[in-house]
Amino acid sequence: MRFAIATLDRYLGIFEAFCLAGWTPTKLFTLPVRDPEFGTQARAIALAEKTGATVQLSRLSDADLSALGESGCEVLIVAGYDWKIPPWERALKYAVNFHPAPLPIGRGPYPLPRALLEQRPFWGMTCHRLSAQFDAGDILAAEHFALHADECHERLNLRVQMAGKRLAIRVARNFVTLWDGAQPQDGGSYWPRTTLSERILDFTLPHAEVLRKVRAYGRTGSLANVHGTWLIVKHALAWPEVHRQLPGEVAHLAGQSLVIAVADGYLALLESEVAPPHVAAELATASGVP
Repeated sequence: MRFAIATLDRYLGIFEAFCLAGWTPTKLFTLPVRDPEFGTQARAIALAEKTGATVQLSRLSDADLSALGESGCEVLIVAGYDWKIPPWERALKYAVNFHPAPLPIGRGPYPLPRALLEQRPFWGMTCHRLSAQFDAGDILAAEHFALHADECHERLNLRVQMAGKRLAIRVARNFVTLWDGAQPQDGGSYWPRTTLSERILDFTLPHAEVLRKVRAYGRTGSLANVHGTWLIVKHALAWPEVHRQLPGEVAHLAGQSLVIAVADGYLALLESEVAPPHVAAELATASGVP
């Protein structure tokens, strides 16, 4: 089939899977670089150029959908594309989205941190028909895997990407049958994007709970107020230990590492940075902590 894809490097494996299955890419819709760790698109652009597909960095519009249909494109594939896709049914025969959750659980822009915070026993990737309501279309197929007790954001992110490629291979090989047999979602939940205040670490909690939040957000950053300074925490360790220090008190400083007292032990901030002024101001307002 001839297809267009809206994606980023994060889901390059999905793009590759359809190409390897013999499908013909006609156009890549992607986004300007937002985050050098999670929002790059150089590899996706390179694959598009290698396969003869055109590239568009601006938002996919109604006119773009019409042009795709007129060019003979049959399918639009979406994976990790932040902008809402306009109604596609008039222009194209098929449109699917690859969502990083075991739908109907975890609809929403970025469900991975909450999956870890809630200690979900399993997670996955779902391919569903693109619908007007976010992530609510009929399900073609899904790829699930168990989560480990020490799961972290970076590992889950990689596992989701790998599951996405496995799922895309299955979908590409049997697309029409899976499309025709797609099943409606039953129940489920929508998880909104987390706010800055939800990322704040509470040092009055036990070390395991504090560390779980650090692992859940990983390098996207949890947030800590240390003696009046707001820090973006990207990597930390924790351990239980009896002490008489107040939660939030700096217990030790070694190079760039800070050891902070928590309810039943310590949290070591191994990689952190001072939050930009606008983030610190927003956190102060949201938390009531200057």
